[in-house]
Amino acid sequence: MATRIPQERRRRRPTRSGVLLSEDLIVETALRLIGEHGPEALSVRRLGAALGCDPTALYRYFHDTDDMVLAIADRIIGDAMAGFVPGDDWVASLREMALRVRAGYLAHPRAAAMAAHRVTRRKNEIQAVETGIGLLLSAGFEPARAARLYLAFIDTVLSHAAADAAFQALPRQQREADQGAWRDVYQGLDPVAYPALTAARRELPGMADNSFEEAVDLLLEALAARAPARRGSGR
Repeated sequence: MATRIPQERRRRRPTRSGVLLSEDLIVETALRLIGEHGPEALSVRRLGAALGCDPTALYRYFHDTDDMVLAIADRIIGDAMAGFVPGDDWVASLREMALRVRAGYLAHPRAAAMAAHRVTRRKNEIQAVETGIGLLLSAGFEPARAARLYLAFIDTVLSHAAADAAFQALPRQQREADQGAWRDVYQGLDPVAYPALTAARRELPGMADNSFEEAVDLLLEALAARAPARRGSGR
């Protein structure tokens, strides 16, 4: 587990270009570089060049590039959850959380694909977990059950969101080829060898659509059916 950099080592310092260096600026620059060039752009050398500072200056804020990945992951969570206030309906609130997470990942698809599976142990992630478990507690679940069900909820959300982000990070030609396969390839299959696909042939082009909201709704319906308290009973 990474040890955080002491506050006195993280105070804002000017770069050669006169820009004040900070953890937030480094993360913003890292997100931009990853968005433009992919995960391989995350190096102290490239960050130093982009920020106009000696690469070693970055170690005043982060122990290594993995520490930066955790900060990037937490930044995506923070941006996604900014301004979110849970309402009285815990199901609707969890649904909004899910949609926000996906939107945050799609805003930075290349960064999200490399950071989705990490535990950031930072304030934005901690607050999101606090909120999610709190919503399940408000539904009447016991603490142990609430924690376990939140894990099932967030794993489902993150898995789908990360897959969507990874798809968006592909070159457009590859995305179009994958989407077109449901129309071009699956429509011409041998009906004897593939009777189920033949029966559903007309619906197969829809397999190119995104299933995120449907998957989230199915999970939330299951959670609501198991909740000891009524749906929307308040906190």
